[in-house]
Amino acid sequence: MTPIVILGAGGHGRVVQELIRALGIYEVVGFLDRGEPGLRPGGVRVLGGDDMLPELHRQGVRHAFAAVGANALRERIGNDLRRMDMEQPSLVHPTAFLAPSARVSEGALVMARAVVGTDARLAPFAILNTGAIVDHDADLGIACHVAPGCALAGNVTVGARTLIGVGSSVRPEITIGADVVIGAGSAVVRDIEDGARVAGAPARPLGSRS
Repeated sequence: MTPIVILGAGGHGRVVQELIRALGIYEVVGFLDRGEPGLRPGGVRVLGGDDMLPELHRQGVRHAFAAVGANALRERIGNDLRRMDMEQPSLVHPTAFLAPSARVSEGALVMARAVVGTDARLAPFAILNTGAIVDHDADLGIACHVAPGCALAGNVTVGARTLIGVGSSVRPEITIGADVVIGAGSAVVRDIEDGARVAGAPARPLGSRS
């Protein structure tokens, strides 16, 4: 199997480790994370910090995956890995449904029982989490995160580094800007501008009395 190292040994990193094991393609050689190397709870072996990447590359580890929940940090790590010439595979759980015409870019993650519809696109480092659905022609931006149980209808566009909270829904033809945070359980029925914080059904800017 192809050796791969995971950057990030937190909860998200452990989920990625289990997904990789389920694929049966890669062998996880360890995690890179802050703090002291050694075993962490759950049997996670931390090799050291990301300063170990050049040495791992020399040892023949040419694949890496940024498993960090914070969107902007995940994008930065992914770009650093690009500059180091590390391969960043897209990871799709065996129980997910991926339409033949869908496109999942490098470093993107599709979790268990998620659905990626016809001609939908996931940009690099995007996360489609457990049981989430993106319908036909949806476009997920760089390092965005669609949380568990979300449903995005057809032709929805999501900007870079945006977080769509657990169980939210988005109606067709909606455009959501970059760096947006949408609260859990929201219903998005109107376009959302860059940097907005919204929640509710229908979703409204946080702090609004209307």
